[in-house]
Amino acid sequence: MSKDELAKERAETEARLRELQKAEAEFDGRRLKELKAEIEKMLAAEGFTMADLFAGRAPKKSGGGAKAPAKYRHPENASKTWSGRGRQPQWFKDHIGGGGKAEDLSV
Repeated sequence: MSKDELAKERAETEARLRELQKAEAEFDGRRLKELKAEIEKMLAAEGFTMADLFAGRAPKKSGGGAKAPAKYRHPENASKTWSGRGRQPQWFKDHIGGGGKAEDLSV
């Protein structure tokens, strides 16, 4: 095969590939519409709509709930507090390490 023949063959193959990709996309679009219609029909038979289906969806979690109330307060800086959950702050560790009790820092 010559270089020109190879280039022509490649162009034809690429054109055929684009046609196939377009046909596949059209098929996917039609199939999606068919499935949606089937689902809507099933929901209607039970007395529901698509809106009803998604209305019962659980709310997204925001990643955190209400902040836990402070259980311990820094002895010298009242703005520093700790809820008693998670990693202990250094000031709490220093107090305990120095022989103090957690109850001494209770709010």
